[in-house]
Amino acid sequence: MHIFHTIAEVRAWRREQESVAFVPTMGNLHEGHLKLVEAAKQRAARVIVSIFVNRLQFGQGEDFNSYPRTFDDDCQKLITAGADALFFPNEQELYPRVKQDFNVEPPHVQNELCGAFRPGHFRGVATVVCKLFNIVQPDVACFGKKDYQQLHIIRAMCADLNIPVEIVAVDTGRAEDGLALSSRNGYLTADERAKASRLYHNLCVIRDALVAGEHDYASLEQTAVADLVAHGWQVDYVEIRQADTLEIAHAGEKRLVILAAARLGKPRLIDNLEVFI
Repeated sequence: MHIFHTIAEVRAWRREQESVAFVPTMGNLHEGHLKLVEAAKQRAARVIVSIFVNRLQFGQGEDFNSYPRTFDDDCQKLITAGADALFFPNEQELYPRVKQDFNVEPPHVQNELCGAFRPGHFRGVATVVCKLFNIVQPDVACFGKKDYQQLHIIRAMCADLNIPVEIVAVDTGRAEDGLALSSRNGYLTADERAKASRLYHNLCVIRDALVAGEHDYASLEQTAVADLVAHGWQVDYVEIRQADTLEIAHAGEKRLVILAAARLGKPRLIDNLEVFI
């Protein structure tokens, strides 16, 4: 596996490749990331992964400095998974002027759901992903559905800015009890980990009610929040939205997504389930 630290190295490698699939990550890789690599391998002749902990998408008081950095272990996992190349830049390489004058500003949805609790987060995500797309120039890029709002914003960015990258959505990787795989799961204590699947199970309860014909979305959301709070969670939101637009959902719509974010101890966990009726 080639390991590149500079933009020039990546661009030189890219010029020699017929087709490239790209998996951008922040490292501390788990099985969910490796599923993205597997999906990428099915869609292009070569696969490149990036590891970069992007300061722009962390808010004040968030875990930028303590975010797990496991480069050697990540490299071994990528080699085993069959990745062809890794782009591992430092901050100076991606942000040579430290503070950028130009950023990618997503529309109003950036301030809703997770964005309401992480101001500026999706501006940071969109900006770094746009930069990485310009550097790597992939034909395809794979993203997990766990970060559903991020996936929606990146798709819209590519459409509106005419970025010629096919965005492939890969199903959320889950543990046996349903917990969505996440780098931040490592912050859970043993006792918290035993309780962490409650978030997913509440989404399943809402999904089953929607499939059965329930249209009182507010009641379903409130019941889930109450259950989580009763079991020690700090809930940011549980919401039912339109799956394709992330706009507010109305009774009777057929393509829905249930999204949730809540803290259990230190980590803030997110999850979602699509419901197509």
